[in-house]
Amino acid sequence: MKLGVVFPVELGMAGDPDKVLEFARAAESLGFDEISAVEHSVVIGNTDSEYPYSPTGKSHLPDDCPLPDPLELLSFVAGATTTLGLATGVLVLPNHNPVVLAKRLATLDRLSGGRLRICLGVGWMREEIEACGGRFDRRGKVADEAIAVMRALWAGGSEGVDFEGEHYRFERAYSFPKPVRESGVPLYIGGHSKAAARRAGRLGNGFQPLGLGGADLDAAVALMRSSAVEAGRDPSEVALVLGHLLTRVDGSKIDWAFSLGSDRILLSASRHATTFDAVLDEMAECSKRLGLA
Repeated sequence: MKLGVVFPVELGMAGDPDKVLEFARAAESLGFDEISAVEHSVVIGNTDSEYPYSPTGKSHLPDDCPLPDPLELLSFVAGATTTLGLATGVLVLPNHNPVVLAKRLATLDRLSGGRLRICLGVGWMREEIEACGGRFDRRGKVADEAIAVMRALWAGGSEGVDFEGEHYRFERAYSFPKPVRESGVPLYIGGHSKAAARRAGRLGNGFQPLGLGGADLDAAVALMRSSAVEAGRDPSEVALVLGHLLTRVDGSKIDWAFSLGSDRILLSASRHATTFDAVLDEMAECSKRLGLA
């Protein structure tokens, strides 16, 4: 079982280089497998969009919370660590041109020695996506094509690659360097909706259901796997990432994750960890409890 930790952006220190490196080095030394960074390219004040992971429909983060670009943050971390995995949770795909994003991901993966894992989603804040030039009502179809674009560019060789889609077109395109793995950077699909589960089954290297538990989680995983079968894929080859708290994960929770077919748990600090040192303490206690280090 791989265990990752979510970068605690809610503490407001994600723009502090010393704190970022201290967190990443602590995660690595304590035996965690990866860190995960969130994304909002821009936050729109008083958004009318409903945040789907809160009963109030509002994000728990203040509008002016520092939210660095996750790929830039992970690049900064990559140069100061050696084995720590680098992940997003989630990258808002409609905010990005996939041709440019393919180059950025391949570069980071190559220079970090193949440590990159991308969890991407289609986003929930309409105003953010529109500010980035995307169309909120078509973001799902555009995302499917964007995934195909990136994989085509990573697979393209000495003859270049052609792509003819509804939203993206190019001929004899060359994109080097390539990711470390021949199959490209692993692209996991994150989200809580049926569309996310189906997209993961059809296209994802993995599925990271967000904010789901109990029967809702079981239903999402089942839909992901049935969608994989319908797409002619082996559902066992679509990895499953589950979430939990640093303070509550133990051997029984790991057994539970295994029973669902998961090979990775992404851990967050508890709501009681309101300081940076408190988060580090929760990480250290979790590492000791599980015998990671």
